[in-house]
Amino acid sequence: MSKLIAPSILAADFANLQRDIEMVNHSEADWFHIDIMDGVFVPNISFGMPVLKAISKHARKTIDVHLMIVDPDRYIKSFAELGSNVLTVHYEACTHLHRTLQAIKAEGMQAGVALNPHTNINVLEDTINDIDLVCIMSVNPGFGGQSFIENTYHKVKELKTLIERKGASTKIEIDGGVTDKNAKQLVDAGADVLVAGSFVFKSDNQLETISNLRAIANRL
Repeated sequence: MSKLIAPSILAADFANLQRDIEMVNHSEADWFHIDIMDGVFVPNISFGMPVLKAISKHARKTIDVHLMIVDPDRYIKSFAELGSNVLTVHYEACTHLHRTLQAIKAEGMQAGVALNPHTNINVLEDTINDIDLVCIMSVNPGFGGQSFIENTYHKVKELKTLIERKGASTKIEIDGGVTDKNAKQLVDAGADVLVAGSFVFKSDNQLETISNLRAIANRL
């Protein structure tokens, strides 16, 4: 299975958002990664529903929405209606995770679970077969441009072992500090989807950066 690249729109130029959306459309990227923050679960506020609606009108690739919010269940139906294909909630924000996953799937979306850097993989032992994607945070959530946490490699290997032991088909996504320097090591550890924000949008040639990152991730 090809490894996927998901540029994080949090790092885009908000004053030229349509331009950056079109850049991703024409690139070799596979997904759009869109962070929704409420200023409560994480100390930052990002896109809201009107912006996601506008992005959905122009995006021609899978829309991967990452909810960094409290009480995500309240908004599942709304995000489905706004065009989300993958909806990821934080384990730390869910009181009844299994119920939340079922609600996401009932709306026709793939169900993802994100884990903060301090959260152990073992918390997914009983739900991994219900999860389409696990997003491992390789930085502390809330802000773009942070440094990669080195323990992530070990965490990816642990998660890959759990997925294989349970016979699940869950994808592993890495979010935070992804560059051409760590992409291959992440894939070798078991990653399937690489989220890249600042590395893509702050580069001089964004199309080439995405192409190179995808080539590295899929190099045998």
